[in-house]
Amino acid sequence: MKKMFSKFTGQFQYIAGAMMIPIIVLVICGLLMGFMSPLVNFILEPGSLFHTIALILSKMASMIMRNLPLWFVIGLSFGLSKNNKGYAAFVGVFMLMCVNTAIGILASVDGITALTLNVEFLMETKGMLYDEALIFTKLFTNVLGIFTYDTSIFVAIISGSASAILMNKYGEVKLPNFLSFFAGAKFVMVLTPFVATILGALIYFIWPMFNEGIQLLAKFIGETGLLGTFVYGCVDKALLPFGLHHLLTLPLRYTELGGAMMIDGIEYLGTTNISNALIGSPTATSYLIRDFTSGRLLTNLGGFPGATLAMYFTAKKENRKKVLALLIPALFTATFVGVTEPIEFTILFANPLLYYLIHVPLAGLSFFLTELTQVSVQGFALIFMIPNILQPDKLQAMSLLYLVPIYFGLYFFIFKWAILKFDIPTPGRRDAKISLSSKKDYQSSIGLDNGKSDTKGQSKSEMFTGKIIEGFGGSDNMLSVENCATRLRVKVKDSSVVQPKEFWVEELGAMGAVVSSCDFQIIFGTQVINICSDVKKALGK
Repeated sequence: MKKMFSKFTGQFQYIAGAMMIPIIVLVICGLLMGFMSPLVNFILEPGSLFHTIALILSKMASMIMRNLPLWFVIGLSFGLSKNNKGYAAFVGVFMLMCVNTAIGILASVDGITALTLNVEFLMETKGMLYDEALIFTKLFTNVLGIFTYDTSIFVAIISGSASAILMNKYGEVKLPNFLSFFAGAKFVMVLTPFVATILGALIYFIWPMFNEGIQLLAKFIGETGLLGTFVYGCVDKALLPFGLHHLLTLPLRYTELGGAMMIDGIEYLGTTNISNALIGSPTATSYLIRDFTSGRLLTNLGGFPGATLAMYFTAKKENRKKVLALLIPALFTATFVGVTEPIEFTILFANPLLYYLIHVPLAGLSFFLTELTQVSVQGFALIFMIPNILQPDKLQAMSLLYLVPIYFGLYFFIFKWAILKFDIPTPGRRDAKISLSSKKDYQSSIGLDNGKSDTKGQSKSEMFTGKIIEGFGGSDNMLSVENCATRLRVKVKDSSVVQPKEFWVEELGAMGAVVSSCDFQIIFGTQVINICSDVKKALGK
């Protein structure tokens, strides 16, 4: 049972990591909306050169929001495939359009088309009541020009996953000479229409029931209000160490589970889509309040500085400078760019109880308090809050003036009390743990010392990459190598030959390691993109 659970969570970790690929485009969308929309709507004179440039960039952001299924199907099919990633992304788009075409054709057989989809037709020909017919019309939309179900990103996720599975299984297939043109990745393209027909048929009959379930869940979240927000904040942080938190947040951000709102005549689903639309709207008077992100401001700007100060004062006096050198970069990353894993894994690996019994409930409470006090602000880290200056009329943040200091005090006093009371080995309290300050050594090892070489002619970066490969039992033991925002994700053949967590933390300067059967996540922080690229290059991938 335990082995089965590990395999199950390992697969979900892999999917969660792949989902981070399309999120990059959505982050760009938010930044473009935040900076360009005020310039277009209020500041620049229409018709001027700069207004035209700002308008183009603003419309690009709108285009991103209108085509969410496209970004997700490309990102997932690319991220989940082990080889032929370019072909896999192409097949993913092909699969998505074929599945939606199958759904549209099946609907037309039932008499439902873009022309007949109206309340009067459904009441006359299908015998539906008015309310039932009205709800039914909301089931359909156009995706990339195809009349189909309005599933937001769900069909895109299914299509992307199916494409990657096919590519992983049949992407290297060999055929007889007279069929060799269709071998390998091309064979997957041949299979795609047939698989899409099956998927389209299944989705056509299942989606209405699934959609009804989503409506009930959305209703539950909406009706539980502040309680639901508190639970979300707790569960989000509780899942972070396992790399599964994205699976909770993505449906809320990009589907109707996060709510629906009509803005300037267009209905938007999901908190991120609604937030971006409000940012870009010339008529909106406020940012979104229940966005499931504002609570991060209290922990990022107040809580983590308080926890850092507590760990500093509870360290041995002779170790405090080293502890400060370790914690300040992690704190800066959390407050300035919102990447919190370095500081959170410092807390987690000091003592899981410190993380789960103190940090997790306080994080949930932060979401509760910001929603209770009606905070509406763009961004949850300093760099993402700059656009607020351009639209101060949409900002509601007065309560942050007292909530952030309160959270600083809560984290400082509670963490300090718990560390001293239970003698928790946070950095600097045990001489052996000062090895965590090898972050400087780690920075040197990835080439931040101007590329000095050792006596054998290898650069520090090459030596560091070699240690990673050795740590995973050699290149033959590494089945796949990917990364998300802060983690190196590796699947291995034999987990018994992989180095223990202590090796990654103490030897290579990682913030932690998450292990699930043969799936490993090594938390290197924001440098992981370069690290992953170096490892792939060394492996010839």
